[in-house]
Amino acid sequence: MNKTLGIYIHIPFCASKCSYCDFYSLAGCDKLMPKYHNALLQHIREAGPQLRQYYTDTVYFGGGTPSYYGARRICDIFNTLKRNGLVLKSSEVTVEVNPDSIKRHDFAVLRDAGVNRISIGAQSAADDLLKLIGRRHNWKQVELAVKNARDAGFENISLDLIYGLPSQTREDWAATLHKALELQPEHLSCYGLKIEDGTPICEYRDSAILPDDDAQADMYLYTCETLERFGYHQYEISNFARTGYASKHNLKYWHLRDYMGFGPGAASCVGGVRYSYVRDLREYISGVQNDDTIVDEYEKIGLLDRAAEYLMLGMRTVRGISPKEYHSIYRSDFAPLEELLQEYSRKGWAVNESGRWHFTPSGFLLSNLLIGLMLDKQGEYKLSGNPWVDSMDMFIEQTELPAGDEVFYHS
Repeated sequence: MNKTLGIYIHIPFCASKCSYCDFYSLAGCDKLMPKYHNALLQHIREAGPQLRQYYTDTVYFGGGTPSYYGARRICDIFNTLKRNGLVLKSSEVTVEVNPDSIKRHDFAVLRDAGVNRISIGAQSAADDLLKLIGRRHNWKQVELAVKNARDAGFENISLDLIYGLPSQTREDWAATLHKALELQPEHLSCYGLKIEDGTPICEYRDSAILPDDDAQADMYLYTCETLERFGYHQYEISNFARTGYASKHNLKYWHLRDYMGFGPGAASCVGGVRYSYVRDLREYISGVQNDDTIVDEYEKIGLLDRAAEYLMLGMRTVRGISPKEYHSIYRSDFAPLEELLQEYSRKGWAVNESGRWHFTPSGFLLSNLLIGLMLDKQGEYKLSGNPWVDSMDMFIEQTELPAGDEVFYHS
């Protein structure tokens, strides 16, 4: 079996912080960009021996705001990955951009370097709502960004949108959704607003202008129905795509594939080991430069943990889970989970199609609760007494180049 890897590059710089953002990102730290860039390239070069054990088939530049960091720097990072790893020419390569920090020429630079997917942080078509949540762009800039990306040759464009914003009505959200559809993106990510502790938007937590749970649920169901009608198939709780345009990189997370992250706060899961780096830009830079530890969390993934991840992540997707796959990961009886899923089915929350269980849109609304009950049911069956665990064989995957594919180059 061929070993493939997804690469995530975290760009922690922003022009300003949005009021809802809980990701690790910094505003007003532009002077650290050169030092970070050197440290990041050094980190990638040092990871070369590990990178060359896999074929990299997805690369994702997230943030923060990669477009604010600059197209030239993004290309420099990507070229370093090509030189130090086995990056397939067919790889899906995504860069997140904000409409206010991406220029027409930048798209051409990115496309020439091999970037083939653009994710635009649009969030809303209502300029007053954009201003309220601290976005620096307006909707006309979103339209211009899509046009410029198309002119540069991009055939895979995603838009990020948020519903449940302060003062937002169902009609406001419907207008945003339809304006986004007019731009004909290949992919849409539609997220319900989450109020995270410590973010400025917390001031609206108990405010009457914040849509309540029922209103947000109504917006979500409207989203699922509308996008399906327009040919965007839901493949994960918050993600919708035209046929063939589901995010290959994000599917790695949900399908328990290997991925490796670089940058402060970036997470990795490779070879049965999960780890993440410090959420501190200066500590990350100095750690790489001085060969000090930058790992913040590290753990080997046990079988029960892997089985729990399979349930949690698999049930976030429309592909769902199957008894056969569950048994291949964790040799335990699926019957108790099947019984629970059948109860979900009777309530209209889940469905079994071709031997795979997945949630319906109404089930996705309750997914945290429903998955929690599944994990409780799973936890009743312990690893002890499972003879397969003690006699488990270890298998080494053979690394072979996929037929008809090539790598860029490496040194």
